[in-house]
Amino acid sequence: MTLTIAFAQVNPTVGDIAGNTALVRRMRDDAAAQGADLVVFSELVLVGYPPEDLVLRPALVEAAADALRALQRESAAAGAPGIVVTLPWKENGRVRNAAALVADGRIDLRFKHELPNYGVFDEKRVFEPGPLPEPVMFRDASIGIPICEDIWLDHVTAHLARRGVQLMLVPNGSPFEVDKFEHRLELARARASETGVPLAYINQVGGQDELVFDGGSFVINADGSLASVMPFWREALTLTHWTCDAPAGPKGPALRTDLAGPKGPALRTDGVAGPKGPALPCRETAHWSPQPRLDAIYNAMVLGLRDYARKNRFPGVVLGMSGGIDSALTAAVAVDALGAAHVRGVRLPSRFTSKASLDDAAESARMLGMRLDTVPIESPVAATEATLAPLFEGRARDVTEENLQARIRGVLLMALSNKFGDLLVTTGNKSEMSVGYATLYGDMCGGYSVLKDIYKTEVYALARWRNEHVVDGGCGPRGRAIPESSITKAPTAELRPNQTDQDSLPPYEELDAILHGLVEEELSVAQIVSRGFARETVTRVQRLLYSAEYKRRQAPPGVKITRKSFGRDRRYPLTNAFRE
Repeated sequence: MTLTIAFAQVNPTVGDIAGNTALVRRMRDDAAAQGADLVVFSELVLVGYPPEDLVLRPALVEAAADALRALQRESAAAGAPGIVVTLPWKENGRVRNAAALVADGRIDLRFKHELPNYGVFDEKRVFEPGPLPEPVMFRDASIGIPICEDIWLDHVTAHLARRGVQLMLVPNGSPFEVDKFEHRLELARARASETGVPLAYINQVGGQDELVFDGGSFVINADGSLASVMPFWREALTLTHWTCDAPAGPKGPALRTDLAGPKGPALRTDGVAGPKGPALPCRETAHWSPQPRLDAIYNAMVLGLRDYARKNRFPGVVLGMSGGIDSALTAAVAVDALGAAHVRGVRLPSRFTSKASLDDAAESARMLGMRLDTVPIESPVAATEATLAPLFEGRARDVTEENLQARIRGVLLMALSNKFGDLLVTTGNKSEMSVGYATLYGDMCGGYSVLKDIYKTEVYALARWRNEHVVDGGCGPRGRAIPESSITKAPTAELRPNQTDQDSLPPYEELDAILHGLVEEELSVAQIVSRGFARETVTRVQRLLYSAEYKRRQAPPGVKITRKSFGRDRRYPLTNAFRE
């Protein structure tokens, strides 16, 4: 028996059932033209992942079921390949996360058994768990279809192995975070090695609100070796060829194959068809090396912004250009994501804005080839201060007047967004958002944040990386994209004379290390102090972190990069009296 199985790594749009079904058809037809017997898609592909509370709407579930039945009718045509598509499925009043094998005019459903309920995942809120999945039969092959979380614990794959499956096809919606791909590989290798059954991991690609899916689907041989890795950050279709020496019986194939594990025989992969060459031999490990950290992070920011703008039908983006490193990096990401013609920068100088800052903003726009407008704010600032003067009489100038400048800039940028329909992108980073070094209804105004999960020290590293690298599939310049002076000068908000960030904050190298301990690692003050930091500094940073929660709740969505991004990953109370 031989099978040609295609893996379709696609970028669905949540809620666009017609568009997603058309995407399935296109990939199915492309695979069929290349001789595929079966085409496998990622998790919840017909509705897009994650659908969140959309699953609670009966109309969505019914529309997905209608799409599945249409695909079922098409599968009865002569020569049509089988497909594994995924969707929410309602049965006996229960909605489950389902995978459907659709072939020869029939549907065979299996359901996700393990529902993740941590970090960004909240599936127990909207789905009922399914029973342990049983094998499905396709062309005399016994196949297991565990879904995503089902392979993160070993009992589901062990159950399928006991039932005699020869291959596991695993639809996934696994969002990107730094260093996660290696963890996926480790888990998949473990499941294949434990069961002696090869495993194909089919991941989604694309951006969905704060999540970015990096693709990187892969095939693991029965001995745990890596047979194939699909591209990261883009859609792809890969064909694989599988053989078994005999048809499957009640307990599996009659004869063992050379890749059979200790618990029974399995299908073996004869190779992975490449786009321009022969298949990889079964025993050969795929040539793969980990993506460099900064490469992966930058690609995640580009894809996250691109898909947020595209899927929400924004014609372009607008952002404030201060001449500093944050706005320069954000502008570079925007141009790489959308092209210079779709990015509009705005300088909003006050009497505290230096000529050097204006020049740096202009140079950034020139290097990127993007439009740059200038809208001075001194007149509206003066008018606002004059309006408030009778109420502020007798009180000294303080941070209130500084924040007025930021808020007037926010008003003007939002006006441009409203008038022209562009998405306003904010430029704040994770360090600032952690300690509240941002103005609510000021520089926090906007619809999306590229740097929301990027600490300041990593902002600098990413800027230097972009000046030395070209983004694959990016729309920006091939050379340097960020002015050197924006990287080397001291960061400042320029809301008062001679202001720098370090007037109010510890050096960013120190601040970011403390924040990483408090946020990503959930360490105590004492544990962070033991790393060599002053207790007074750590205590102050913790106080700032807790007291800024109300600001973060009102911040725009942004690309998740780390395992503990602000938002669904970290849900602290606004009113919080706990301190260490």
